[in-house]
Amino acid sequence: MSDFFHGIKTRQVRTSISTPVTAASGVTFVVGTAPVQMNGGTKPEDGGPLEFKGVNVPIMGMNNAEAATQLGYSDDWKKYSLCEVMYNHYRLYSTSPVFYVNVLDPAKHRKTVGAAMFKITDKRATLPLEVIAESVAVEDYTAGEDFELFYDGNALILEIVEGGNISAGVTELPIAFDAVDPSLVTKADIIGGFNVVTKQTTGFELIEQVFPRFGIVPDILIAPGWSHDAEVAAIMAAKATNINGVFTAKALIDVDTTVVKHYADAVAWKRAQNIYSKEQILLFPKFRLAERVFHASTQAAGLTGRTDSNNNGAPSEGPSNKLLQMNAAVLDDGTEVILDLQQANYLNSQGIVTALNFIGGFVLWGNETACYPANTDIKDYFISVSRMFGWVGNSLILTYWNQVDRKMSRRFIDSIVDSVNIWLNALVSEEHLLGGRVEFRAEDNPLTALMSGKASFRIFMTPPSPAKEIEFVLEYDPAYVTAALL
Repeated sequence: MSDFFHGIKTRQVRTSISTPVTAASGVTFVVGTAPVQMNGGTKPEDGGPLEFKGVNVPIMGMNNAEAATQLGYSDDWKKYSLCEVMYNHYRLYSTSPVFYVNVLDPAKHRKTVGAAMFKITDKRATLPLEVIAESVAVEDYTAGEDFELFYDGNALILEIVEGGNISAGVTELPIAFDAVDPSLVTKADIIGGFNVVTKQTTGFELIEQVFPRFGIVPDILIAPGWSHDAEVAAIMAAKATNINGVFTAKALIDVDTTVVKHYADAVAWKRAQNIYSKEQILLFPKFRLAERVFHASTQAAGLTGRTDSNNNGAPSEGPSNKLLQMNAAVLDDGTEVILDLQQANYLNSQGIVTALNFIGGFVLWGNETACYPANTDIKDYFISVSRMFGWVGNSLILTYWNQVDRKMSRRFIDSIVDSVNIWLNALVSEEHLLGGRVEFRAEDNPLTALMSGKASFRIFMTPPSPAKEIEFVLEYDPAYVTAALL
């Protein structure tokens, strides 16, 4: 009687075609330093040293206020490299989100400064931004009762409290403090790793936590001020090749302009640093806007994100020949670098992207990843084509992850083939691909693999190549003389 039913009922079955989940594109992940001392430290219950938020933890910033609130902000970008990215991405290129990892730890990278006399003006003393507020000591006076401390702009302000014990007519005070010292940060901090004692993950290793925490896959890796180091560049390439074991990205690397003073020397520098990965994009030199100097990787990352956004979130068009926010190309010492078209093209021919001021202002110039010219596979050396392969791969993983461990039947295979083909056709109609299809081929799926639960789908796709060379052939036609004069 359990099968007996009298009436009307409904049931639902699983949709045979999956809705695609497209991976984010043009999302920057950056490792560097930020003035997190501005957010204050807390004393742990065990009475140990102060602990500061925003240290070796991935932080998502959707806008400038959100990032600055979590990390602090300073215009001194040589000390605080993450602030360069905040200014660039939010103010110049309107690109978000950005994922930050600050490795500057005020509890570790600090120095003690003995008491010195500071001038009091309008009941205030101005201390350096690097000063850790909780460490400030004024002989015979108490913080919170006799004076208050707060960060304002690029300084820490000590303000005398009305009614406290400090005389209203005092003109200077002896002040001692501890201060963060960004110069103590090393490339080992940037590279990071996993500490088996503290169980803490640091530096670039934290890219593995971005997707589990935020559900977004960053596809642009930068480390302004550090990526010129050969070891850092190699680690960045390794991470870009394999994020969470499945995703891929691109690492933007800066040529060291403290060493490379002439554009032609950048090629020898590239060889010496062994920068030849298809996951690396090498850039020369630095870019200046008014008085602000940016690492080329920073501006290229912002421009790439904006270009992707203008293409409905797909990286089918590269950032080359798109307007940069700069008015001069410079070396680290400020020396201006002026490249003509032939010189810029020479750098491109060696897998180096640069800036060119030829027609219409400064633009990013170059379509080749660092693997060129050693590697001439189209899908590897063209930036836009290579990024499209990575983006399609990332999107397929996100879309079909929930299909893992389902019953592998013919209907299961057909549903994946049908849904992927529908998505690829949509990319073709939007001109992100020239063509694309997926096949489930017998030669890719031997019986033993199918019995072991392994299914392989072959995707054929052709992203559009950049129109890097356009030629107009001019020919004199004497027929027009006859037509016009006779």
